[in-house]
Amino acid sequence: MISKTVLVTGGAGYIGTHTVLHLLLAGFKTVVVDNLDNSSHLAILRVKELAGEFRNNLSFHNADLRDRDALEQIFVSTKFDAVIHFAGLKAVGESVKKPLLYYNNNLTGTITLLEVMAAHGCKKLVFSSSATVYGWPKKVPCTEEFPLSAANPYGRSKLIIEEICRDVYNAEQDWKIILLRYFNPVGAHPSGYIGEDPRGVPNNLMPFVQQVAVERRPALTIFGNDYNTIDGTGVRDYIHVVDLADGHIAALLKLDESDIGCEVYNLGTGKGTSVLEMVKAFELASGKKIPLVMAGRRPGDAEIVYASTEKAERELNWKAKYGIDEMCRDQWNWASKNPYGYGSQKDSTD
Repeated sequence: MISKTVLVTGGAGYIGTHTVLHLLLAGFKTVVVDNLDNSSHLAILRVKELAGEFRNNLSFHNADLRDRDALEQIFVSTKFDAVIHFAGLKAVGESVKKPLLYYNNNLTGTITLLEVMAAHGCKKLVFSSSATVYGWPKKVPCTEEFPLSAANPYGRSKLIIEEICRDVYNAEQDWKIILLRYFNPVGAHPSGYIGEDPRGVPNNLMPFVQQVAVERRPALTIFGNDYNTIDGTGVRDYIHVVDLADGHIAALLKLDESDIGCEVYNLGTGKGTSVLEMVKAFELASGKKIPLVMAGRRPGDAEIVYASTEKAERELNWKAKYGIDEMCRDQWNWASKNPYGYGSQKDSTD
C-alpha cells in the first residue's frame, strides 16, 4: 500500500485516539491536531507506545482549528491525502447552557478547516457526525434517509456541519465527503491503555458507570424507568469504540472510489440495549455492584434509538464485531487500570 498521510483533528480524544492507532497499524502516516481542551497529551504518547514499529508515523500539533495561521502552517508543512474531522465540543447539557460556545467552536473550526483544505487542494473528508441528528425518531431502526432534526445546540451544530458539507460538495463536485453518524460509543482498547476520560461530570452512561465502579462517585442516576421498553429504561445502540475506529478506516478507503460525492453512513450495531441491561453486563464484567438512584425522565431524551446498519455493511463492507459483553469487559479493564483516567487522583478535577 502506498503510504498515505491523514490529518486527524481532535485525534487526542476518545474516538480520535482509537482511530489514530488503527490508522498507524494500517500503514497510514498520521498527523494529529488537537487543542487538548477535553483530551490529554498523555493519550497521544500511549497511542505511540501501542503503535510499536509504526510510532514514528505519528506527529502531533497542539492547535485550535479556529487558529487559521496555525492550521495554514500545518498544511504548508505536510501534503495530506485526506482529513478525518473529530474536533468539537460534545456535551449536550453544556451546549444548552452555552450555545454560543458550541456554535463558535464547532462551526467556526469546521469552516476554517474546510477553507484551508480547499486552499491546499485536499478535498477528501470523513466527518464525525452523530445520531443526535435524528432528534426523536418516530420509529426504529434509524435509516440514513430519516428526516433530520436536532433537539439541542450540540446536535444542531452537527446537523449544520452536515449541511455545510453537502453545500460544499454541491458547489464543487471534486470534493469527496463521508458523514459518519455514530450511535453510542463505549468500551476501550483491549490493552486498557487508552479509553474514555471525560473532564468533570460524565455526560454519557458508561463513563459514569465506570466512575461509580472505581468509587469516584457514590451511585448511578437513571433518568426515567417508566418508558415503554423491556425494563422501563431508555434503549440505545451501544457500539465498541474499536469497531468505530475500523469504520473510519473503511470510510477512508471508500473515499478512493471515483463515484463518492457526499455520502452518509450510520455506525452502530443495529441492536438496542436498555440502560439496565448495560449496567447488568458491566456488573458481570467487573464483579462490582453499581448502586442505582431512579430519577424522572430528562427533557429531550428519546425512548428507543438504534441504527439501521445495512448501508454501511453493503457499501463500506463494515460491520460491528463486538457485543455489550466485550464492551463492558474492555471498559472495566481501562477503568480498573486508570481509575482517574489519564490524570492522577491528586490532579483530578472531581
